[in-house]
Amino acid sequence: MDIMESSLQKHFEWQGKIEIVSRCRVSSREELSNAYTPGVAKPCLEIQKNPDLSFSLTRRGNLVAVITDGSAVLGLGDIGGVASMPVMEGKCALFKEFAGVDAFPICIGTKDTDEFIRTVELIADSFGGINLEDIAAPRCFEIERRLKEKLSIPVFHDDQHGTAIVASAAMRNAAKLAGKTFAEMTLVINGAGAAGCAIAERFLDLGIGDLILVDIDGIIEHGKEYANKAHTSLARRTNRAGKRGSLFDALKGADAFIGVSRPDLVTAEMVKSMAERSIVFAMANPSPEIMPDIAKAAGAFIVGTGRSDFPNQINNVIAFPGIFKGALSVRAKEITPKMMTAASIAIADYLPENELTPERILPDAFDKKIAETVAEAVAKAAQTE
Repeated sequence: MDIMESSLQKHFEWQGKIEIVSRCRVSSREELSNAYTPGVAKPCLEIQKNPDLSFSLTRRGNLVAVITDGSAVLGLGDIGGVASMPVMEGKCALFKEFAGVDAFPICIGTKDTDEFIRTVELIADSFGGINLEDIAAPRCFEIERRLKEKLSIPVFHDDQHGTAIVASAAMRNAAKLAGKTFAEMTLVINGAGAAGCAIAERFLDLGIGDLILVDIDGIIEHGKEYANKAHTSLARRTNRAGKRGSLFDALKGADAFIGVSRPDLVTAEMVKSMAERSIVFAMANPSPEIMPDIAKAAGAFIVGTGRSDFPNQINNVIAFPGIFKGALSVRAKEITPKMMTAASIAIADYLPENELTPERILPDAFDKKIAETVAEAVAKAAQTE
Protein backbone atom coordinates (compact mmCIF):
# COMPACT_ATOMS: atom_id res chain seq x y z
CA MET A 1 0.00 0.00 0.00
CA ASP A 2 1.45 3.39 -0.95
CA ILE A 3 1.54 6.29 1.51
CA MET A 4 -1.49 8.02 -0.02
CA GLU A 5 -3.77 5.00 0.45
CA SER A 6 -2.24 4.28 3.84
CA SER A 7 -2.89 7.86 4.98
CA LEU A 8 -6.48 7.75 3.72
CA GLN A 9 -7.09 4.54 5.62
CA LYS A 10 -5.58 6.03 8.77
CA HIS A 11 -7.75 9.15 8.50
CA PHE A 12 -10.87 6.98 8.31
CA GLU A 13 -9.57 5.16 11.38
CA TRP A 14 -8.67 8.30 13.35
CA GLN A 15 -11.73 10.36 12.37
CA GLY A 16 -9.70 13.44 13.22
CA LYS A 17 -6.15 13.89 14.51
CA ILE A 18 -6.89 16.10 17.51
CA GLU A 19 -9.43 16.13 20.33
CA ILE A 20 -10.40 18.24 23.35
CA VAL A 21 -9.15 16.85 26.66
CA SER A 22 -10.29 18.29 29.99
CA ARG A 23 -7.57 19.66 32.31
CA CYS A 24 -9.84 19.55 35.34
CA ARG A 25 -11.77 16.79 37.08
CA VAL A 26 -15.55 17.06 37.25
CA SER A 27 -16.47 14.02 39.32
CA SER A 28 -18.02 15.62 42.40
CA ARG A 29 -20.26 18.54 43.31
CA GLU A 30 -17.29 20.51 44.64
CA GLU A 31 -15.28 19.93 41.46
CA LEU A 32 -18.29 20.91 39.34
CA SER A 33 -18.77 24.09 41.38
CA ASN A 34 -15.12 25.08 40.89
CA ALA A 35 -14.95 24.26 37.20
CA TYR A 36 -18.37 25.62 36.35
CA THR A 37 -21.23 27.37 38.09
CA PRO A 38 -21.31 28.98 40.62
CA GLY A 39 -17.53 29.26 41.18
CA VAL A 40 -16.64 30.09 37.59
CA ALA A 41 -18.31 33.49 38.01
CA LYS A 42 -15.31 34.76 39.98
CA PRO A 43 -12.65 34.26 37.25
CA CYS A 44 -15.12 35.71 34.72
CA LEU A 45 -15.45 38.89 36.77
CA GLU A 46 -11.70 39.13 37.28
CA ILE A 47 -11.14 38.90 33.51
CA GLN A 48 -13.83 41.53 32.97
CA LYS A 49 -11.81 43.90 35.19
CA ASN A 50 -8.47 42.92 33.62
CA PRO A 51 -8.66 41.14 30.23
CA ASP A 52 -4.96 40.20 30.46
CA LEU A 53 -5.93 37.69 33.16
CA SER A 54 -7.51 35.62 30.36
CA PHE A 55 -3.95 34.39 29.69
CA SER A 56 -3.68 33.08 33.27
CA LEU A 57 -7.22 32.02 34.12
CA THR A 58 -8.00 30.22 30.84
CA ARG A 59 -6.05 28.14 28.34
CA ARG A 60 -5.68 31.16 26.07
CA GLY A 61 -2.01 31.59 27.00
CA ASN A 62 -1.12 28.28 25.36
CA LEU A 63 -3.65 28.22 22.54
CA VAL A 64 -2.95 28.97 18.86
CA ALA A 65 -5.52 29.25 16.09
CA VAL A 66 -4.40 27.61 12.84
CA ILE A 67 -6.41 29.54 10.27
CA THR A 68 -6.81 29.12 6.51
CA ASP A 69 -9.10 29.87 3.61
CA GLY A 70 -7.88 26.76 1.77
CA SER A 71 -6.61 28.75 -1.19
CA ALA A 72 -3.03 27.38 -1.38
CA VAL A 73 -2.95 23.99 0.31
CA LEU A 74 0.35 22.10 0.02
CA GLY A 75 0.80 21.33 -3.67
CA LEU A 76 -2.95 20.98 -4.17
CA GLY A 77 -3.81 24.63 -4.77
CA ASP A 78 -7.20 26.17 -4.04
CA ILE A 79 -9.18 23.25 -2.65
CA GLY A 80 -11.27 25.24 -0.17
CA GLY A 81 -11.53 25.36 3.58
CA VAL A 82 -13.33 22.08 4.29
CA ALA A 83 -10.93 20.06 2.14
CA SER A 84 -7.98 21.65 3.92
CA MET A 85 -9.08 20.43 7.36
CA PRO A 86 -6.83 17.32 7.38
CA VAL A 87 -3.81 19.58 6.84
CA MET A 88 -4.89 22.06 9.53
CA GLU A 89 -5.53 19.23 12.00
CA GLY A 90 -2.11 17.83 11.18
CA LYS A 91 -0.52 21.20 11.91
CA CYS A 92 -2.30 21.32 15.25
CA ALA A 93 -1.05 17.84 16.09
CA LEU A 94 2.53 18.97 15.38
CA PHE A 95 2.15 21.99 17.66
CA LYS A 96 1.12 19.70 20.52
CA GLU A 97 3.51 16.83 19.83
CA PHE A 98 6.67 18.90 19.37
CA ALA A 99 6.14 21.85 21.73
CA GLY A 100 3.19 21.11 24.00
CA VAL A 101 1.29 24.03 22.46
CA ASP A 102 -2.46 23.58 22.04
CA ALA A 103 -3.77 24.51 18.61
CA PHE A 104 -7.17 24.50 16.97
CA PRO A 105 -7.98 24.44 13.22
CA ILE A 106 -10.26 27.11 11.80
CA CYS A 107 -11.19 27.07 8.11
CA ILE A 108 -12.87 30.29 6.98
CA GLY A 109 -15.17 29.99 3.98
CA THR A 110 -14.37 33.19 2.14
CA LYS A 111 -11.80 34.53 -0.32
CA ASP A 112 -12.82 38.10 0.48
CA THR A 113 -9.79 39.66 2.19
CA ASP A 114 -11.77 42.13 4.31
CA GLU A 115 -14.22 39.46 5.43
CA PHE A 116 -11.40 37.06 6.31
CA ILE A 117 -9.56 39.70 8.33
CA ARG A 118 -12.70 40.77 10.17
CA THR A 119 -13.52 37.15 11.05
CA VAL A 120 -10.07 36.56 12.55
CA GLU A 121 -10.26 39.87 14.40
CA LEU A 122 -13.59 38.89 15.97
CA ILE A 123 -12.35 35.54 17.32
CA ALA A 124 -8.82 36.59 18.30
CA ASP A 125 -9.64 37.13 22.00
CA SER A 126 -9.98 33.37 22.39
CA PHE A 127 -6.36 32.71 21.41
CA GLY A 128 -2.80 33.54 22.39
CA GLY A 129 -1.52 33.49 18.82
CA ILE A 130 -2.63 33.21 15.20
CA ASN A 131 -0.89 30.87 12.74
CA LEU A 132 -2.01 31.69 9.20
CA GLU A 133 -1.72 28.72 6.90
CA ASP A 134 -2.06 27.91 3.19
CA ILE A 135 -3.35 31.29 2.03
CA ALA A 136 -2.50 32.24 -1.54
CA ALA A 137 -0.25 35.15 -2.46
CA PRO A 138 -0.53 38.07 -2.79
CA ARG A 139 -3.59 38.14 -0.46
CA CYS A 140 -1.60 36.50 2.31
CA PHE A 141 0.73 39.52 2.54
CA GLU A 142 -2.11 41.97 3.11
CA ILE A 143 -3.93 39.64 5.49
CA GLU A 144 -0.88 39.19 7.69
CA ARG A 145 0.06 42.88 7.62
CA ARG A 146 -3.40 44.12 8.56
CA LEU A 147 -3.93 41.51 11.27
CA LYS A 148 -0.60 42.45 12.83
CA GLU A 149 -1.79 46.06 12.93
CA LYS A 150 -5.14 45.14 14.49
CA LEU A 151 -4.24 42.43 17.00
CA SER A 152 -2.14 42.46 20.15
CA ILE A 153 -1.17 38.78 19.86
CA PRO A 154 1.40 37.19 17.53
CA VAL A 155 0.30 36.68 13.93
CA PHE A 156 2.59 34.40 11.91
CA HIS A 157 2.18 33.08 8.37
CA ASP A 158 4.18 29.87 8.57
CA ASP A 159 4.29 29.27 4.81
CA GLN A 160 6.22 32.53 4.58
CA HIS A 161 8.27 32.92 7.72
CA GLY A 162 8.62 29.35 8.96
CA THR A 163 9.98 28.29 5.58
CA ALA A 164 12.32 31.30 5.50
CA ILE A 165 13.65 30.62 9.00
CA VAL A 166 14.47 26.97 8.33
CA ALA A 167 15.91 27.68 4.87
CA SER A 168 18.18 30.39 6.28
CA ALA A 169 19.31 28.09 9.10
CA ALA A 170 20.14 25.38 6.58
CA MET A 171 21.97 27.86 4.35
CA ARG A 172 23.97 29.17 7.31
CA ASN A 173 25.36 25.70 7.95
CA ALA A 174 25.77 24.85 4.27
CA ALA A 175 27.77 28.04 3.74
CA LYS A 176 30.06 27.12 6.64
CA LEU A 177 30.82 23.78 5.04
CA ALA A 178 31.31 25.40 1.63
CA GLY A 179 33.71 27.95 3.09
CA LYS A 180 31.54 30.89 2.08
CA THR A 181 29.97 33.83 3.89
CA PHE A 182 26.53 35.30 3.20
CA ALA A 183 28.11 38.65 2.37
CA GLU A 184 30.02 37.19 -0.57
CA MET A 185 27.29 34.88 -1.89
CA THR A 186 24.81 35.27 -4.73
CA LEU A 187 21.55 33.47 -4.02
CA VAL A 188 18.89 32.64 -6.62
CA ILE A 189 15.32 32.03 -5.43
CA ASN A 190 12.87 30.49 -7.89
CA GLY A 191 9.23 31.06 -6.97
CA ALA A 192 8.14 34.55 -5.97
CA GLY A 193 5.01 33.68 -4.05
CA ALA A 194 4.50 33.81 -0.28
CA ALA A 195 7.43 31.57 0.63
CA GLY A 196 9.83 32.94 -1.98
CA CYS A 197 9.26 36.56 -1.02
CA ALA A 198 9.61 35.80 2.70
CA ILE A 199 12.82 33.85 2.09
CA ALA A 200 14.17 36.79 0.12
CA GLU A 201 13.34 39.21 2.94
CA ARG A 202 15.00 36.95 5.49
CA PHE A 203 18.23 36.66 3.50
CA LEU A 204 18.31 40.39 2.88
CA ASP A 205 18.02 40.90 6.64
CA LEU A 206 20.91 38.45 7.11
CA GLY A 207 23.16 40.37 4.73
CA ILE A 208 23.27 38.20 1.61
CA GLY A 209 25.67 39.61 -0.99
CA ASP A 210 23.21 39.62 -3.87
CA LEU A 211 19.87 37.94 -4.40
CA ILE A 212 18.08 37.18 -7.66
CA LEU A 213 14.37 36.42 -7.49
CA VAL A 214 12.78 34.54 -10.39
CA ASP A 215 9.08 34.06 -11.03
CA ILE A 216 7.10 32.46 -13.85
CA ASP A 217 7.92 35.40 -16.14
CA GLY A 218 11.66 35.31 -15.44
CA ILE A 219 14.13 37.33 -13.41
CA ILE A 220 12.68 40.17 -11.33
CA GLU A 221 14.70 43.11 -12.55
CA HIS A 222 16.36 45.63 -10.28
CA GLY A 223 14.31 48.79 -9.79
CA LYS A 224 11.41 47.73 -12.02
CA GLU A 225 7.76 48.35 -11.06
CA TYR A 226 5.49 45.29 -10.77
CA ALA A 227 1.77 44.76 -10.26
CA ASN A 228 2.61 42.78 -7.11
CA LYS A 229 3.75 45.32 -4.50
CA ALA A 230 5.95 42.73 -2.81
CA HIS A 231 7.83 42.20 -6.07
CA THR A 232 8.31 45.95 -6.55
CA SER A 233 9.67 46.28 -3.03
CA LEU A 234 12.10 43.41 -3.53
CA ALA A 235 13.13 44.67 -6.98
CA ARG A 236 14.55 47.78 -5.33
CA ARG A 237 16.85 45.70 -3.13
CA THR A 238 17.81 42.70 -5.24
CA ASN A 239 19.57 41.72 -8.47
CA ARG A 240 22.13 44.48 -8.13
CA ALA A 241 24.13 42.80 -10.91
CA GLY A 242 21.28 43.71 -13.28
CA LYS A 243 20.67 40.22 -14.67
CA ARG A 244 17.82 39.63 -17.11
CA GLY A 245 16.24 36.55 -18.62
CA SER A 246 15.20 33.18 -17.25
CA LEU A 247 16.19 30.89 -14.39
CA PHE A 248 18.91 29.52 -16.68
CA ASP A 249 20.44 33.00 -16.86
CA ALA A 250 20.01 33.67 -13.14
CA LEU A 251 21.90 30.53 -12.07
CA LYS A 252 25.07 31.23 -14.03
CA GLY A 253 27.80 31.80 -11.45
CA ALA A 254 25.37 31.71 -8.50
CA ASP A 255 26.58 30.26 -5.20
CA ALA A 256 23.22 28.97 -4.03
CA PHE A 257 19.71 28.13 -5.22
CA ILE A 258 16.46 27.88 -3.30
CA GLY A 259 13.41 26.55 -5.12
CA VAL A 260 9.87 27.01 -3.83
CA SER A 261 8.19 26.50 -7.17
CA ARG A 262 7.50 23.43 -9.33
CA PRO A 263 9.12 20.08 -10.14
CA ASP A 264 11.85 19.58 -12.73
CA LEU A 265 12.59 23.25 -13.45
CA VAL A 266 16.34 22.93 -12.81
CA THR A 267 18.54 20.88 -15.14
CA ALA A 268 21.97 19.37 -14.66
CA GLU A 269 23.30 21.95 -17.12
CA MET A 270 22.01 24.75 -14.89
CA VAL A 271 23.74 23.29 -11.82
CA LYS A 272 26.97 22.92 -13.77
CA SER A 273 26.82 26.65 -14.57
CA MET A 274 26.80 27.59 -10.89
CA ALA A 275 29.86 28.55 -8.83
CA GLU A 276 32.11 25.91 -7.27
CA ARG A 277 30.84 24.20 -4.11
CA SER A 278 27.31 25.25 -5.00
CA ILE A 279 24.34 24.78 -2.67
CA VAL A 280 20.99 23.61 -4.03
CA PHE A 281 17.81 23.60 -1.95
CA ALA A 282 15.12 22.18 -4.26
CA MET A 283 12.11 22.48 -1.95
CA ALA A 284 9.10 21.94 -4.21
CA ASN A 285 6.87 19.17 -2.82
CA PRO A 286 6.31 16.37 -3.41
CA SER A 287 8.71 16.48 -6.38
CA PRO A 288 11.68 18.89 -6.17
CA GLU A 289 12.93 21.25 -8.87
CA ILE A 290 15.78 18.79 -9.41
CA MET A 291 16.34 15.36 -7.90
CA PRO A 292 19.26 15.24 -5.45
CA ASP A 293 21.20 12.57 -7.34
CA ILE A 294 21.07 14.62 -10.55
CA ALA A 295 22.13 17.80 -8.75
CA LYS A 296 25.01 16.00 -7.03
CA ALA A 297 26.19 14.41 -10.26
CA ALA A 298 26.17 17.86 -11.87
CA GLY A 299 28.51 19.20 -9.20
CA ALA A 300 26.33 20.52 -6.37
CA PHE A 301 28.23 20.38 -3.09
CA ILE A 302 25.20 20.31 -0.80
CA VAL A 303 21.61 19.44 -1.74
CA GLY A 304 18.50 19.81 0.38
CA THR A 305 14.81 19.17 -0.33
CA GLY A 306 11.49 19.28 1.48
CA ARG A 307 11.26 15.49 1.54
CA SER A 308 11.99 13.13 4.41
CA ASP A 309 13.37 10.37 2.16
CA PHE A 310 16.46 12.42 1.18
CA PRO A 311 19.22 13.93 3.32
CA ASN A 312 18.84 17.53 4.49
CA GLN A 313 15.08 17.79 4.75
CA ILE A 314 14.15 21.46 5.13
CA ASN A 315 11.08 21.09 7.30
CA ASN A 316 9.10 23.84 9.08
CA VAL A 317 8.38 21.54 12.00
CA ILE A 318 11.77 22.40 13.49
CA ALA A 319 10.73 26.06 13.62
CA PHE A 320 7.07 26.95 14.18
CA PRO A 321 6.34 24.94 17.37
CA GLY A 322 9.28 26.46 19.21
CA ILE A 323 8.65 29.94 17.82
CA PHE A 324 5.11 30.00 19.18
CA LYS A 325 6.14 28.34 22.44
CA GLY A 326 8.70 31.07 23.01
CA ALA A 327 6.40 33.91 22.00
CA LEU A 328 3.56 32.63 24.18
CA SER A 329 5.85 32.11 27.18
CA VAL A 330 6.59 35.85 27.39
CA ARG A 331 3.22 37.00 26.03
CA ALA A 332 4.84 38.64 23.03
CA LYS A 333 2.47 40.86 21.07
CA GLU A 334 4.14 40.03 17.76
CA ILE A 335 6.84 37.86 16.20
CA THR A 336 9.46 40.30 14.98
CA PRO A 337 12.34 39.93 12.50
CA LYS A 338 14.71 39.87 15.48
CA MET A 339 12.81 36.90 16.94
CA MET A 340 12.89 35.14 13.57
CA THR A 341 16.65 35.66 13.29
CA ALA A 342 17.08 34.27 16.81
CA ALA A 343 15.08 31.17 15.80
CA SER A 344 17.15 30.70 12.65
CA ILE A 345 20.45 30.96 14.51
CA ALA A 346 19.23 28.63 17.26
CA ILE A 347 18.31 25.97 14.69
CA ALA A 348 21.60 26.34 12.80
CA ASP A 349 23.72 26.26 15.95
CA TYR A 350 21.87 23.30 17.45
CA LEU A 351 24.25 20.98 15.62
CA PRO A 352 27.90 21.36 16.73
CA GLU A 353 30.20 22.28 13.85
CA ASN A 354 32.05 18.97 14.15
CA GLU A 355 28.77 17.15 13.40
CA LEU A 356 28.00 19.10 10.23
CA THR A 357 28.41 17.21 6.96
CA PRO A 358 27.17 17.82 3.41
CA GLU A 359 24.45 15.25 4.15
CA ARG A 360 23.55 16.71 7.56
CA ILE A 361 23.12 20.47 7.80
CA LEU A 362 20.01 20.52 10.02
CA PRO A 363 19.00 18.70 13.20
CA ASP A 364 16.59 15.79 12.97
CA ALA A 365 12.96 16.92 12.85
CA PHE A 366 12.06 14.34 15.50
CA ASP A 367 14.48 15.74 18.06
CA LYS A 368 11.97 17.38 20.37
CA LYS A 369 14.66 19.32 22.24
CA ILE A 370 14.85 21.64 19.24
CA ALA A 371 11.51 23.26 20.09
CA GLU A 372 12.72 24.13 23.59
CA THR A 373 15.98 25.53 22.22
CA VAL A 374 14.14 27.66 19.68
CA ALA A 375 11.59 28.76 22.28
CA GLU A 376 14.31 29.96 24.65
CA ALA A 377 16.02 31.94 21.86
CA VAL A 378 12.75 33.51 20.70
CA ALA A 379 11.66 34.41 24.23
CA LYS A 380 15.04 36.03 24.95
CA ALA A 381 14.89 38.03 21.72
CA ALA A 382 11.33 39.16 22.50
CA GLN A 383 12.35 40.42 25.92
CA THR A 384 15.17 42.51 24.49
CA GLU A 385 13.10 44.23 21.79
